[in-house]
Amino acid sequence: MANKEVDQISGIETTGHEWDGIKELNNPLPRWWLYTFYACCLWALGYAIAYPAIPLIKGNTAGFLGYSSRADVADELTKAKVAQAGLLSKIESSSLEEIRKDPTLLQFAVSGGRSAFLVNCVQCHGAGASGSPGYPNLNDDDWIWGGKLEDIYTTLKHGIRFQWDDDTRTSQMPAFGADELLKKGQINDVAEFVRQLAGLEHNAEAATWGAKAYAEHCAACHKDTGEGDREQGAPSLKDAIWFYGSSKEEIAQQIARPRHGVMPGWINRLDDNTLKKLTVYVHSLGGGE
Repeated sequence: MANKEVDQISGIETTGHEWDGIKELNNPLPRWWLYTFYACCLWALGYAIAYPAIPLIKGNTAGFLGYSSRADVADELTKAKVAQAGLLSKIESSSLEEIRKDPTLLQFAVSGGRSAFLVNCVQCHGAGASGSPGYPNLNDDDWIWGGKLEDIYTTLKHGIRFQWDDDTRTSQMPAFGADELLKKGQINDVAEFVRQLAGLEHNAEAATWGAKAYAEHCAACHKDTGEGDREQGAPSLKDAIWFYGSSKEEIAQQIARPRHGVMPGWINRLDDNTLKKLTVYVHSLGGGE
């Protein structure tokens, strides 16, 4: 006892350990904390023995009780499928319009479609389907290929410029600059005219010159007044919705070297019931026609 040192400031005995002049006080952990820790250790040991817990080279320990959460999940999925069987059968045998008019089927399809959307579509269109540069917003009522149920269904089924589907929707804007169809000055003039169509600030004189080139090279797809053509997948140029930006430079870049987005066709990835539910969900977002 005489050899034990007591810290003068705290009045607590030291352990005798010292590092760089710093001495360790002998403050043992509270007994309640130690007992709780020991109990947790015993619980963990018991859990590892009773349940699947320890990874092995091939698989894992099965556990004394033989319990498997995967089996529970599989059982719950089976029960869910049985419960949904009637509605799924109705979805399969009903047209898109019939699903939309039936409140029960509509609610079921929208719920299932949202789940499918979160798994397959958010990577491009975003969790809220608001899109991003180069990816369309599905909440508005501006549609390149049409916003009716059948239009959306066809787009989902076959995709856009999806090379592995012969029935994919396809539109190709010429590269007026890269292919030397228009000179740089003409491209800038057309960009000014497009901004005029959209009601944006523009150079009136340049837009007048651009109108001539537009009528010759662009009106066949985008129409004379820029309203676009859904049959050809030509977007409207007179609204406030732009895939790649509405500045003169961004429009000129798209005219000179157009970017063409690709959407996969889901016909070989999702069953028809899921495609129908996705269609109804997208249609319900607010922009469906």
